[in-house]
Amino acid sequence: MKLKKCVGIFLFSTLCLNVGAIDHKGITFDQLAPDRFTLMENGVANEILVDEQEDAGVMIAVRNLQNDFKRVSGRAAGLCYTPDVKRMIMVGTLKSRYIRELVKAKKIDASLLEGKNEKYLMTVVSAPLNGVDEALVIAGSDKRGTIYGIYELSEQIGVSPWYDWADVPVMSRQNLSMTRGSYTAGEPAVKYRGIFLNDEAPCLTGWVKHTYGTNYGDHRFYARVFELILRLRGNFMWPAMWGWSFYADDPENSKTAHEMGIIMGTSHHEPMARNHQEWVRKRSEYGAWDYASNQQVIDRFFREGMERAAGTEDLITIGMRGDGDTPMGGKEGEDDKYVPRDEENMCLMEKIFRNQRRIIKEVTGKVPEKRPQVWAIYKEVQRFYDMGLRVPDDVIMLLSDDNWGDVRRLPDAKERKRAGGWGMYYHVDYVGAPRNSKWLNVTPVQNMWEQLQLTYSYGVDKLWILNVGDLKPMEYPITLFMNMAWNPERYAAGDLLEHTRVFCAQQFGEEQADEAMRILNLYCKYNGRVTPEMLDKDTYHLASGEWRQVADEYVKLEAEALRQYLKLDTAYRDAYRQLILFPVQAMANLYEMYYAQAMNHKLYKENNPQANEWADKVEQAFRRDAELCREYNEEMSGGKWNGMMTQKHIGYTSWNDDFPADRLPEVYRIEQPEGAVGGYLFTGDKGVVSMEAEHYFTSSVAPKTAWTVIPHMGRTLSGVALMPYTQSAEGASLSYKMKIPQKVDTVNVYVIVKSTLPFLRREGHRYTVGFEGAEEQTVCFNAELNEHPDNVYRVLYPTVARRVVKTRVKLSLPDCADGTYTLVLKPVEPAIVFEKIVVDYGGYEDSYLFMNESPCRRNKLNEQ
Repeated sequence: MKLKKCVGIFLFSTLCLNVGAIDHKGITFDQLAPDRFTLMENGVANEILVDEQEDAGVMIAVRNLQNDFKRVSGRAAGLCYTPDVKRMIMVGTLKSRYIRELVKAKKIDASLLEGKNEKYLMTVVSAPLNGVDEALVIAGSDKRGTIYGIYELSEQIGVSPWYDWADVPVMSRQNLSMTRGSYTAGEPAVKYRGIFLNDEAPCLTGWVKHTYGTNYGDHRFYARVFELILRLRGNFMWPAMWGWSFYADDPENSKTAHEMGIIMGTSHHEPMARNHQEWVRKRSEYGAWDYASNQQVIDRFFREGMERAAGTEDLITIGMRGDGDTPMGGKEGEDDKYVPRDEENMCLMEKIFRNQRRIIKEVTGKVPEKRPQVWAIYKEVQRFYDMGLRVPDDVIMLLSDDNWGDVRRLPDAKERKRAGGWGMYYHVDYVGAPRNSKWLNVTPVQNMWEQLQLTYSYGVDKLWILNVGDLKPMEYPITLFMNMAWNPERYAAGDLLEHTRVFCAQQFGEEQADEAMRILNLYCKYNGRVTPEMLDKDTYHLASGEWRQVADEYVKLEAEALRQYLKLDTAYRDAYRQLILFPVQAMANLYEMYYAQAMNHKLYKENNPQANEWADKVEQAFRRDAELCREYNEEMSGGKWNGMMTQKHIGYTSWNDDFPADRLPEVYRIEQPEGAVGGYLFTGDKGVVSMEAEHYFTSSVAPKTAWTVIPHMGRTLSGVALMPYTQSAEGASLSYKMKIPQKVDTVNVYVIVKSTLPFLRREGHRYTVGFEGAEEQTVCFNAELNEHPDNVYRVLYPTVARRVVKTRVKLSLPDCADGTYTLVLKPVEPAIVFEKIVVDYGGYEDSYLFMNESPCRRNKLNEQ
């Protein structure tokens, strides 16, 4: 039999299903053909044949496959224990009854599975059993291999692993067929591959309370998590442990994990299959979590954990940290105050290792080398290892990243020879200094890939565990992590985003994959610059335009995500909101809020009345943040995820979120903004001074008039006009103060005004322009804005269509000792709207917006 280890079968025709199955793309079709195996015809799927003595985990996966067919066609696949149809799907482990018959009849090659770890074979077999013409056979080297083959078929028929946890829709089909052949994903590169639910309050705990009515995760909840892990071809888990106790809260939890095929462990600071909460809840009875002073009680605690885990596959954590995930002898939340006692703690740890392994031997009746164990080298424990602390050679050494995605240590060539091997504890969620990272995914695709391929290249291949916080909204990094744990060498730097594209095709359809991939990659990249919890008004440089640049990048990305969302079939929209639109909108809004706060503080210091407008924007963005989260909880997917988006993220002052609720960033307001006018002083930059008309230094008015700012008029900021237009303009002026290098003696001044027509004086409306202490000139800016035949097409139409008139005047500068000059504009007729003034001394470039405004500061009124 020729085995195809398919990682890239080409799409054969447009009839091929757009599935995102990571192993065998392009082998499943939604139409039938004689040269393909029929999976489903007219909405009726093939029956599934299984040995009734098959492993419980395989049976659970088979029932899920039945329901997956129902999700596709509306009708579940049948289940049978004896062959009674001509065409079927056969499922079983290598040791099961029907698979043994196929091996005996040489219908499948047992050598492809014997001695293999978690490997499946999916192959079409002709005449597999008496009375059966053809069957799609899914055989596994063991129960998990079989389960992975089952879920590979689920993906082939269009069911995403995220159908439940991200509400990815299943497209309706009535006919399905598969290219005849043999397929496998081989064996996993990493032995134990899983996730750690951590930092689960308030989001995951709140959602569970709303969904199940419990104050802990029971077996109903964990069964859904286990199914997701298995569909992603994982096999391992650390359960949530802040306020929950996996083993004690619901005895069915451990049983469910064992039945479904999930290997359980306990986190880096929870030894001997005991949850920390089991100690916390009885602390008054147990006493101190201090092995030096309370060994007898703690040993009994360890023994009870091993007795409970004796009949499971649980991977046993050994070693010990302080109470509440602190250094030994430290206090929870006070790592910064910890005084190291390394030599003392190392001696104590050696004693702990000996006693834990003695307990393992006594409980299991086997030498401890026969029961897999792991020691987590996390935080100060790594220092102990570097100082010489060792565990027996059979124990897995679990390294860690720095909590932010960069691995702290890797084994050298000698260390890689350890029999127990090495593991990696990796984070996309973190609680700790310098600040929590809990709200959104902030891990760039490239960063995770780069560090995980580094990890694998140094022989770290026994255990990979990912801290995923509440699980949502970490859907994509979980997928990337689990896929890399199976095959770390699948993607290279040059084609890494193909993984992102395949993920998006599976969740949103092939037509949307390229754009969704681009947006997903960019939001991961942008979020990786700084976490939402660490972002504040001072993160980016305001004066250089950096703040505006990054805020604009998010605004653009949000617009692009919203545009794609609106183009999607409505069935995909909930999934798209969860995986792309919400995180993009939430972060874009946060950037707008902090940018507005930075502008508010700057303008307030300048006594600029626009500070109030930016204060309004801060408050608006703060309210929108709450509204986006409310929509996630209460409206998205019909309220299915209520409670999942309640994490505080605005208002940090230390590393922890120990404040009652999100807090409005501090803003300042000018109490009498109508009195805060003038006082601007500009500094020339690169040969030019560009000024918005409303940013004048002083003003004077004519009787019964006032200078009026018309917000948003013109091409840039605003327009300024003397109103009312029925009054004389005599005596009115605007002055603009600026710094220009003293060596300059002449300049070109560009005055930009609105293209007002000469309604009052047919010869044209006028203003004067000049520097104090030098000659002024009179400009008639609209004399040709009329319908005279010579003017209509040459001047009038082009000018009024552009809505502005730009006039250049060459002026001499007066003598000045310090390079400070004042330019004065005086309207001669009313109804002149000034928009911008540019003074050019060698740097002006003709641009549609008349160059960006030059650097300026604003004096308060009493400083003018």
